[in-house]
Amino acid sequence: MKKPAILVVDDDAALRELITLRLEANGFKVEAVDSGEAALAQLALARPDAVLTDMQMGGIDGMALFRAIHARDPSLPVIVLTAHGTIPDAVAATQQGLFGYLTKPYDAPTLVDLLKRATRLTGCSPETHDDSWRSDIVTASPAMDTLLAEARLAAQIDAALMIQGESGTGKELLARAIHRASPRHAKPFVAINCGAIPAELLESELFGHVKGAFTGAGRDHPGLFLSAQGGTVFLDEIGDMPAPLQVKLLRVLQEGEVRPVGATETRAVDVRILSATHCNLEEAIVSGEFREDLYYRLNVVNLTLPPLRERREDIPLLAQHFLSLLTEKYRRRIHSFAPDALDMLVAADWPGNIRQLHNVLEQCVALCTTTTIPATLVGRALRDKPADIQPLAEARAAFERDYLITLLKLTRGQVSEVARLAGRNRTEVYRLLQRHDLTPALFKDRDETD
Repeated sequence: MKKPAILVVDDDAALRELITLRLEANGFKVEAVDSGEAALAQLALARPDAVLTDMQMGGIDGMALFRAIHARDPSLPVIVLTAHGTIPDAVAATQQGLFGYLTKPYDAPTLVDLLKRATRLTGCSPETHDDSWRSDIVTASPAMDTLLAEARLAAQIDAALMIQGESGTGKELLARAIHRASPRHAKPFVAINCGAIPAELLESELFGHVKGAFTGAGRDHPGLFLSAQGGTVFLDEIGDMPAPLQVKLLRVLQEGEVRPVGATETRAVDVRILSATHCNLEEAIVSGEFREDLYYRLNVVNLTLPPLRERREDIPLLAQHFLSLLTEKYRRRIHSFAPDALDMLVAADWPGNIRQLHNVLEQCVALCTTTTIPATLVGRALRDKPADIQPLAEARAAFERDYLITLLKLTRGQVSEVARLAGRNRTEVYRLLQRHDLTPALFKDRDETD
């Protein structure tokens, strides 16, 4: 179990050493520096769980250091040691986010208790520190450390949370980690990709249906919200949710009830909603594609995952992690990367982010004939980008349209026959035809070889 890390900042060498010894004796890991400038440099390398700083120092003093930290990372607790003359400044700073202050000479038990409370706030105190909730997230990035600290805080409350980030950055992975860190961790985590399910089926998948609600509904189906009772629902690609369902989801958020398709009564549901998108929902609001009231309901807390190109220090770690998984999966004896191969991985642009990195390494493992992956294989895998592959939603829409055209040709535009062959009711078929701008009359009396 990792010890909570404290960054100690003091230009008095003797006091710095004394504080370090006392904190280490109480279960903390300590990094000590002698100036505010050195502290900022250290913070760029690694995020501690709390900062303890002297107030009066040459160069950047304690207050200036606090303001710099707070501007960059408001969730990082900062405690200052202050002389009596600077107490008013410290009191004023607590109103701006300073976690606490102690006067010199300080009382050691009081200091230890204050730091325990500061680190307990993020679940990192000596008694409670447990990183198992984030064990699936491989990172050494300061930006990711900051994000995960915020995620750990957000996990403790029940507010709706939105995760933004490019495709392939690991939004569902982060959502699962937040669920594991939350008080709901013993209950179900249920995920759905709103862009991967046809609109006419999405309502039933989310809210359920009763037997006989529509053709093919041979039994009751609880839906994802009721299946996740007491737990967490993760709505991936929320920007692809059709407008009618946005209204129904808003009602669920407002009233805590769902109405299954075909049901006459609502059912109470207790879930926390996490959502994710790679789209700019604010632009979607302006264009009328996404409801503004729903956006603010879902976006109470917002976390943004950085793309892989902004966390290059993680690429070697992720590469080795995926190599271990893939060699076990394919039963290959590959142990490492050639130095130039690793350099090539670190330097790549990764428009597909972590998902693309995994795919590149999977190809390398499949084709490698030695115990070390060479740069030639990495270069080949990076060049073999599936640039012409459509997003899933576009591919599904294209298939749906081609399928309907085929049925209309077979039936010479008879919608009732199309509905019978497709296993759908006429109303649903008419809705699909309208969505794809298909007119049944155009297919009547056509030559079948058309």
